[in-house]
Amino acid sequence: MRAVRCLAGKVQVVEVEPSRAEGVRVQVRAAGICGSDLHMVEGGSALPVTLGHEIAGIAEDGTPVAVEPLTPCLACPACLAGDIQLCVKGPTIIHGVMREGGMADELWIDPRSLVPLAKGIDPRDASLVEPLAVVVHGLRIAGLRGDQRVLIVGAGTIGLCAAVVARAAGAHVDVVARHDHQRQVAERLGCGEPEGSYDLVVEAAGSESAAQTAVEACRPGGTMSIVASYWDGKLSLPAFPLCLKEIRVIPSSLYGAVGAVRDVEVAASLLARQPQIAELLITHRFPLDAAPEAFQVAGDRGAGAIKVVLEP
Repeated sequence: MRAVRCLAGKVQVVEVEPSRAEGVRVQVRAAGICGSDLHMVEGGSALPVTLGHEIAGIAEDGTPVAVEPLTPCLACPACLAGDIQLCVKGPTIIHGVMREGGMADELWIDPRSLVPLAKGIDPRDASLVEPLAVVVHGLRIAGLRGDQRVLIVGAGTIGLCAAVVARAAGAHVDVVARHDHQRQVAERLGCGEPEGSYDLVVEAAGSESAAQTAVEACRPGGTMSIVASYWDGKLSLPAFPLCLKEIRVIPSSLYGAVGAVRDVEVAASLLARQPQIAELLITHRFPLDAAPEAFQVAGDRGAGAIKVVLEP
């Protein structure tokens, strides 16, 4: 089968043998290119495994599904508590990072990772379930409420997904966007321009300047949610205003569950209620064989890309 891997520092489409060692087969219909994929490729940290953790397709029984791309141990204290994102095996549980991912014709994965899609949802749009789940989780543990003023700092896919989730909760949402096309999408999602201070500020850009903006915009006693990834390994916060205002800083990673309800299921339900999200966020679609070009487009935010999706 065809698969997208980073070999010799370059994104390539290669022929590989399907990995049938575990799980069930999913015929992949869409795999989104995440900022994490770009960082791994550009930074030379991508392993020689198939890329792609934003995945949707068709299960063996014909069911359209999104994929929760984690294979945790299910035996450690965190997993037993339902916090699979905190599994002791760390990033080794993530498909597309340290396990075979979904930028391929098919993916073999534990059946517990499958999230059936509501009737009428095109699986080509459902790779958005994964980034939506990231912010469903992050804002859940940050205590998002519908009566809050929320500021999103960063208007890439994660930032705009955060805007979707916060708006769905009933919150007033403003967005800090770097590019005009991002700002236009934020407006279409019902978000405004930054003004005043906020109960909850979501750092979705992963930069020192974004963290500075988040602290400055947070009201005294407010909350800063960090849903971004910091690929340089460092996070610098302005200590004086952070402490003076007693800001609660809530970092998050991946997605988990509350009881029997998984964050990915909440995300899939949100996409079912608002299918127009895909039209707004997915700006480019490429066939799998055009993966090198797709990665180039995804890395050029100034050219109008928000979410770039590969479609095998």
